Amino acid sequence: MEQYKNIFEIRHNSLRPQKGRILISEPFLRDVYFQRSVILLVEHSARGSMGFVLNKRTDLIVNDLFPELKDLPDIPVYLGGPVGSNHLFFMHLLDKNIPNGVEIGNGLRFDGNFEALKKYMLDRNPVEGKIKFFIGYSGWTENQLNGEIINDSWLVSTMTSDEMMQASDDTFWKESVKSLGRPYEAWTNYPKYPDMN
Repeated sequence: MEQYKNIFEIRHNSLRPQKGRILISEPFLRDVYFQRSVILLVEHSARGSMGFVLNKRTDLIVNDLFPELKDLPDIPVYLGGPVGSNHLFFMHLLDKNIPNGVEIGNGLRFDGNFEALKKYMLDRNPVEGKIKFFIGYSGWTENQLNGEIINDSWLVSTMTSDEMMQASDDTFWKESVKSLGRPYEAWTNYPKYPDMN
């Protein structure tokens, strides 16, 4: 199947990574965390980068982790990445209702006061489309991400906060690729498991 890779190969675009932008994986990545993934960058600097995979929903639900939330509708947990897999992170569109959050852009914030977040949820305020939870995160050391982009592992793009909140599976990866325009549509035809074709 390696000989067919050139058919689908497209060079990286000129958009540079920065906080609030997304990374879309090229279709050949086989890594369990990053295959067909769309990642939101919550930090990008000369020292390194941090982000969360938006479209890898797990079987975990937040309700099982916090007994006080058990009576709420199921709140899914997403696989944010391979680093810090014993830590729960969240992003939200709750503006300053949740103190100490880190501004990402377009009204989106990362983490903040968890007690305030729990109170918001226990007051039966909307969660879907407003809050997203992650186990672990994706991280890159100094210049690592730039190198991966140069090697065409990722395309950098933008999307709305609402779109990021709706991401859940491989379908989102396909839609994200299609949004880049016609030249990239070939990627969506590359089989996820080429060895099985």
